[in-house]
Amino acid sequence: MPDRSAPIRIVIADDHPIFRDGLRSLLAVESDFEVVGEASDGHEALECVRSRHPDVLLLDLAMPGAGGLETLQELGRVKSDVRTVLLTASVDREDALEAVRLGARGVVLKAAATPLLYKCIRAVAAGEYWIGHERVQDLVAALREFGAEPPPAATLTRRETQVALAVLEGASNREIAQKLGLGEQTVKNHLSSIFDKLGVSSRLELALYAVHHRLAGNGDQSA
Repeated sequence: MPDRSAPIRIVIADDHPIFRDGLRSLLAVESDFEVVGEASDGHEALECVRSRHPDVLLLDLAMPGAGGLETLQELGRVKSDVRTVLLTASVDREDALEAVRLGARGVVLKAAATPLLYKCIRAVAAGEYWIGHERVQDLVAALREFGAEPPPAATLTRRETQVALAVLEGASNREIAQKLGLGEQTVKNHLSSIFDKLGVSSRLELALYAVHHRLAGNGDQSA
């Protein structure tokens, strides 16, 4: 967990030197940011992450050679703790979903206002997600803005759906237990059943499944 009394250490990865220089200057204005490295492609970005140990990687989606998605895949293989924000000229639904699935913590348009990027970096460094214009508690709602409208899933009971949706809202097992009047072990049992039924292994994978199967519309099933 990064020490938040220290500046947020940032690596910028983009193939355009002028963009990198401009971004570095913008970040230098903020006292809680420190740019510790720059990269012009995915391979250099990976080397910077390994050698500089940044808190946040600002990663261009479209770079020659290893682009943003390929770099995210490699970061997943080396199990880095860096939290990645994908920078892109335009948001493509499939790319956004794939980026989050591969471990990105944020997706921000290059045309976004500078204060928005500042907020995104701070939110991601604090362990939150940032999709589009704001920090995310409910990944399903945020990612659905990209147009994901697949048919609803029908494998979960009503109680399992309630537990799953509480997870997507950012609730802990204890908070879910209090909200639904259940024991924490019961909540864990429900989550185990949910993961088994949907073939997922984490809360993030559950969120991505929900985007593809409209889990939020499944609340009226029998228990």
